[in-house]
Amino acid sequence: MIFQNSNLQQNEPSYVIKKMFFVIFCCIFLLTTNNTYSQFFEKEDSFIEKAGDASVILLPVSAFATSLILKDKTGSWQFTKGFLLNLAVTGAGKYLINKERPLQGGGYAFPSGHTSVAFQGASFFHRRYGFKYSIPAYILAGFTGYSRLNAKRHDGWDVLAGAAIGIGSTFFFTTPYEDQQMEVTFSSGDDAYLLGFRYTF
Repeated sequence: MIFQNSNLQQNEPSYVIKKMFFVIFCCIFLLTTNNTYSQFFEKEDSFIEKAGDASVILLPVSAFATSLILKDKTGSWQFTKGFLLNLAVTGAGKYLINKERPLQGGGYAFPSGHTSVAFQGASFFHRRYGFKYSIPAYILAGFTGYSRLNAKRHDGWDVLAGAAIGIGSTFFFTTPYEDQQMEVTFSSGDDAYLLGFRYTF
């Protein structure tokens, strides 16, 4: 017989992550189609660029929020370290290389900051909670990179470097998530044995 606890189900990574991606897609739709939110974007920006700009905010926020909802303190700290490392490496690359942008001129094109942040958020889902949960995130991150190419803000090398830095920053710190709801302990001493079992609802 299988007993299912609704509170337990709502704290499982699969449940939380599915709900999180539903919220992400709703937010992207609102931010890119509703005039109420037009102040977040430049008027001449295309829908693709607006959606990419929304994704670069929502992906890392949702990754961090997922770890908080799951009460995954270790994951939250690992995400934070990866996020900060990503910003540091991306920023250093921009200022040291100071590459010109394809269309509008100006510098600091390499690597793509939008792409590095998006892939850092997506790869956190992958590394911490499993690849199957990260597929929608990687799709959004890839779309973010495409949006930068489409707007001619970056070229392919900028985007590829940004993706590599974002993924590398995550994998440098992040370890796979282990559910701590059930724990079995065993100890012995003085001709006595103790078996412990703990389950957190």
